[in-house]
This record gives sequence, structure tokens and C-alpha cells, in this order.
Amino acid sequence: MKIAVAAELAPAKTIIPVLEKLDAEVIGLAHGNGAEELLTQYCSEIYSIGQGRGAGAQKRSNSKIGYLVMKDILKTAQAVRGNEIDLLITCGNAGDVRKGLSAANLLRIPTLHIEQDIYNPIEMIAFADVITAPSLEYKNYLENHYGLKNVKNIGGYPMASFVDKMKLMDKNKLKDAYSVDEFILVALGGDLKGEKIPELIKIIESLDKTTLIAPFRFERDYVKSLISPHLSSKIKVLNGFVDLPSIMNASDLLIYGAGMGITIEAGVLRVPSIKIAGFHHKHASVDLAGELGIGVVKLENLHNEIENVQMPDGPEMVKNAEKSVDSLLGIINDFEDLKKSKGGFTSLKKIWNARSEFR
Repeated sequence: MKIAVAAELAPAKTIIPVLEKLDAEVIGLAHGNGAEELLTQYCSEIYSIGQGRGAGAQKRSNSKIGYLVMKDILKTAQAVRGNEIDLLITCGNAGDVRKGLSAANLLRIPTLHIEQDIYNPIEMIAFADVITAPSLEYKNYLENHYGLKNVKNIGGYPMASFVDKMKLMDKNKLKDAYSVDEFILVALGGDLKGEKIPELIKIIESLDKTTLIAPFRFERDYVKSLISPHLSSKIKVLNGFVDLPSIMNASDLLIYGAGMGITIEAGVLRVPSIKIAGFHHKHASVDLAGELGIGVVKLENLHNEIENVQMPDGPEMVKNAEKSVDSLLGIINDFEDLKKSKGGFTSLKKIWNARSEFR
């Protein structure tokens, strides 16, 4: 069997536990920073299929964005054309999924999509042959709200298995490397809009604690410019791509404005955490945070909630992750028998309309 995998960083962490157990040759289609580094050891060949536009990126017109997306779809199609791919796998709700599924459909390659965002999926999953969901409740939601067909419940989040087996940097060595002792980690992810960052920085400054900020989807220099000069020695802005799980594991508190990936990592590593209530007010990561005991807090209430933070309850998620990996392996091995009709344009329109509130 020959498989292609299109993935950003967090989706790659979801797919890798499956690749580790799968008897197949794998072609990697890496999207953005970090994905190529993670996927390389599992792939016979690896190609770049572009970068995410990012929350801190230069604003572009819709026509310019459309042109860049089409350019990357063609780049993706060129990477897999002639490789005799039996199956293309995607995960997540970003450009890697759109490009991967579009290219595969152009070339008539069967597709498997691992859906985790549920309330805000990307529209192209309407054309995946098989879609998976992490629970029966979410399976029903995808079918009932978007008219998606052939959705399978795998009963968990495979990424939790990856995180549980990660080799993390020693906490003391990490603290020495960043010249910190006790510290807060603040991760600025895709669930925050740019106009909220100055307000968040002011709140962080008011805590008067040693803080490391991972800008993630925002420009490092911009975030640094918001910090008062007299606090610059206490609040440090990290480079864009760092070993976030190791830093997270060494922190005393994690405050983050991001989605499923960091929520899973915080749960598995059992890091006391607060998730900022971002513009994705209805999101599977919000549901999961609640299940793990991670508070979802509005910015104006952040200061008051810090004293109430508890350690997330992640062991059950890890146990279910192993089962979900086995479920995915079963789906892949029986894929030809499982393929049925797709949701198609009707589902695409329903998803497009649902996503419009986040634009």
C-alpha cells in the first residue's frame, strides 16, 4: 500500500501514531513550519505544499488568496501524480486539508479525513470518501448538520497517543536554557484575533510574573512591541517555532488562545491551564477542555481565574487514543470495502455557511 499524508504540525501528530503501525510506503505533503521535520522519518519522500496564511500575515484580497490556494493545489497534485497513491489522508481544518483533498479528487485518489474540529470543519471534507469523528455524538453531528456521509466513530483523539510518547526536554535544563525558574507560558494561537493581543499583553503584564510568550500565529516583533520596556526582562517572547510541549511541561501555568492541538497536549501532560475564550466560541476544543477540567475564560475574567486553575484529567484520553489508532488502522486496511457516496456540493454549501460566522 502507498499512502500520501497532507498535514500541518498538529495534524501530523495525529496521523503519526497510525503511520507507526501501518505497513505502507508514505509520501509526505508538509504544510507549514514543523510538519516536514515531524513527518520526514516516516516518509520515503516529502514535499512542501505551502504555508498557512496565519493570523499575523499580510492582508490579501480574496482573489490573491484564491490564486495562492490554487497554486498550492496544483503543487500538491504534481507531488502525488504518477506515484500510484492508494490513499490520501488529511486531518484538521486548514489549508493542508483543502489542498490535499482538492488535489486527490482531481487525480481520483481515494481519501480519508480525520475530523476533530467538528463545528468548524473545512468545506472540502464534503468530498472525502471516509470521514472519522472522535465520538458517536460528533459522528451524528457531522451527519445531521452538514449532510456528510460515511462518517466513522473512532472513539478518541490519536494525537494524545503521540504526545504521551514524546521525549521531552528535562525541566531543569529547559529552565536554564531560557533563564527562568517558575514561569507562565502564554501561547497565542489561531483562536485569537489580532485586535485582542494588546489587551491580553496588558493582562499578562498586570500579573507581574515571569512569562514566556509563544507568538505562534503572530509576528514576534509585533508581540514584543506591545510589552512595556521595564517588563521586557520578565516577559520574553520566544521564536516562532519552538519545542512547545517541553516548555509547556516545565511551566507552572499555561494560558492559551488556541484549539485542539494545545488542548490535547495540555491534557496529556497535565499542565494547569486556562483556555482563552476566543472567537471560536463553539468548537470541539472547547468541549474537550471542559471534559479535561480546563477552564475556558473570557479575557476580562482571566486575572480572577488564575487562582482556581486545576490540573487537567488526561489519562482517560490517552487510553481512548490507543483505541482510536487501532480503529483508524482497521478503516485503512478495509478502505475499499468502506468507500460509499460523498456528501458533495450539498454538504460543501452547509459547511461554507456554517464557517461564514468566523470570517
